[in-house]
Amino acid sequence: MIETVVSLNFPVEEKLCIRKQRILPAGYTEKNDLSGLKRFSVVTGTHGDELEGQYVCYEVSRILQENTDKLNGIVDIYPALNPLGIDSIERGIPGFDLDMNRIFPGSRNGSMAEHAAACILEDLTGSDMVIDIHASNLYLTEIPQARISEVFAEELIPYAKQLNIDFIWVHSASTVLESTLAHSLNQRNTPTLVVEMGIGLRLTQAYTKQLTAGIFSLMKYMGIWEGESIAPRKPLISDDNDDVEFLNAPVSGVFIQHMEHNSFVRQGEVIGEIVDPLRGESLCAVTSKCSGVIFTLRDFPMVDEGSLVGRILREEAIEPDVLEIYRSRGARRVSSLDLARYRGGEEA
Repeated sequence: MIETVVSLNFPVEEKLCIRKQRILPAGYTEKNDLSGLKRFSVVTGTHGDELEGQYVCYEVSRILQENTDKLNGIVDIYPALNPLGIDSIERGIPGFDLDMNRIFPGSRNGSMAEHAAACILEDLTGSDMVIDIHASNLYLTEIPQARISEVFAEELIPYAKQLNIDFIWVHSASTVLESTLAHSLNQRNTPTLVVEMGIGLRLTQAYTKQLTAGIFSLMKYMGIWEGESIAPRKPLISDDNDDVEFLNAPVSGVFIQHMEHNSFVRQGEVIGEIVDPLRGESLCAVTSKCSGVIFTLRDFPMVDEGSLVGRILREEAIEPDVLEIYRSRGARRVSSLDLARYRGGEEA
């Protein structure tokens, strides 16, 4: 059933309407006493240029509606917390110059955006689990990962391990994160996991299917789902910012990838090169400063000096059994260029 979370009229005969779909176990209706059922919520669309979660919502909804007899709890699906942003393909709320994920907990007596944020927060509060799905920006591709504040790590990591994601990144608390939906919900004792994957304005089907399978794995772990589920993959885990090596472009130009995303690379291996299309010259090779796994990789080819090209999780921070899996795959190349001509970033 479709329910309205908040509806606000605009002066130009337009309306802001945020809706959710509620799916109940077979034989249940809203007239039943639902207080004894666990509640699992999937939210996305906070940023209008992040669309990976749209496909996840579709898949979760489709599978559940076909198998309500295997459902033991309530599942609420919120595909568009920022419908105006999605409609106009803008990250924030158009016309207000606001990032919706920086105004929580909001206020019912505040502006339109603050009122909407407060209504969303109230509606989600009390869920037994919330999965808040985001994508990367237009420039970088991210492997499916959970980003968790260290304040809530002890409680959330066991759940994140069931999500079939590739990486769990525990980060230190910061002021800007305190105004996010996830932080506000976790402070209200509503467990919330932020998942980031893929790239802005795209659907990465392999990632969305991977997360969908993970959501059902987590629901089964929580006793909400009795249907088929996968054994989740064992993720990389980092709880120290020093575990992550940042790669930045040393010059401006066009970045050409030479290594696949989510690959194991050794120190000194070439991640890609930056070229000058006007002169037909290779300006430099971008080499790995350490051995480890590339979990962020530049997708948009144009770079300026200092642009982020990638992030690598250092091998010493990776559990031995997970590291062996990545090492056995080897470095997966995406280019037939003769990489042997590069040694330490210079042509041989």
